[in-house]
Amino acid sequence: MTSSIPVSPMKSGPLCGIKILDLSAYIAGPYGCSLLADQGAEVIKIEPPAGDNLRNYPSTLTSESRAFLGVNRSKLGLVLDLKTEEDKSVLMDLIKEADVLVHNFRPNVPPRLGISYEQLEKVNPRLIYCAITGFGETGPLKDKAGFDQVLQAMTGMSFLQGKQEGPPEILYGSVVDYYASSLISSGVASALYEREKSGKGQYVGVSLMGAALTMQSARMIWANDEPKNIGRDMRSGGITGIHPTKEGYIYLSANTPHFWKSLCEKVGLSDLSRDERFDSVRKRSIAQAEILPALRKALAQKSAMEWEAIFGEEVPCSAIRQIEDMFDFPQVLAADMVATFEHPIVGQYRGFKNPIQFSRTPSSEPFAAPTLGQHNALFIKK
Repeated sequence: MTSSIPVSPMKSGPLCGIKILDLSAYIAGPYGCSLLADQGAEVIKIEPPAGDNLRNYPSTLTSESRAFLGVNRSKLGLVLDLKTEEDKSVLMDLIKEADVLVHNFRPNVPPRLGISYEQLEKVNPRLIYCAITGFGETGPLKDKAGFDQVLQAMTGMSFLQGKQEGPPEILYGSVVDYYASSLISSGVASALYEREKSGKGQYVGVSLMGAALTMQSARMIWANDEPKNIGRDMRSGGITGIHPTKEGYIYLSANTPHFWKSLCEKVGLSDLSRDERFDSVRKRSIAQAEILPALRKALAQKSAMEWEAIFGEEVPCSAIRQIEDMFDFPQVLAADMVATFEHPIVGQYRGFKNPIQFSRTPSSEPFAAPTLGQHNALFIKK
């Protein structure tokens, strides 16, 4: 068996010509590679015979996992059983031609498979080797598996997400995974840029713990003379937040004097904006028990969509919408963020595209996530 990385004439974008081997599973690694594919890289998703376990996650799509489709766009699909010498040989041939390899194995796994950075550096000295771990490559938790919600719970996110006097809460939507994806994309791109100067590859490490703490950089400040429990949350009180209306809910933000004044005027509570007891965010936070009943009584007179139109640009706000509303949302369509995909099993579906815009080197249109082993014939020639 021999293998080679095909060159797609359809690819364009600033990373056109870069070849990436994606051995990762679930969300963080795969979506990081999709972000690189969005920028023009040729990405080959390499799965074991059983497939990425994300394919098996609950989904209201009957034939494929919605999550898998969402995080694996614009990739070619290859199945390899790295426990066999034959398939491992195929992988090694691909590594010789690749620019980047991404995986999310625990740190003790790659050496057993013969694909640690130290081993592959000898095969391809120009290889950018990106490893996604739960907790990093050193320390007592280095071999522990990492999961999005576990890291939310561990790093204080769940504690601070919960409402005051209420229980901790998880923020669903895999926010830690997706932020780690952004770190993967930017880290790999930086390493590729440095390689243009040095000619050498390098190891790039991204951890879910690092992603979770990065997201809390504004909270993770502790001066020498501060006590431990001082309250690091940045919420500005009950005015800024989600409120019920006559129909639906609306999110309001009124932290600046200008926005606070506009909010009061728009809802017919101008007296509040002139009251010195409420003339700062701090004061309004303390006095929210007095302000909120009046504000919510006023908001109950109209629907969330009506208030959104009334507030316009003068009060930062949004009616609470469902994700389904985004498929035909005028601003999303104007920004060209929705594509129509063709999938061999699912058929036609619409999905997200183009998180980054390039004026001179625009990326090509995305394509659907691969079926299991869909492109084996492109890589393996017997």
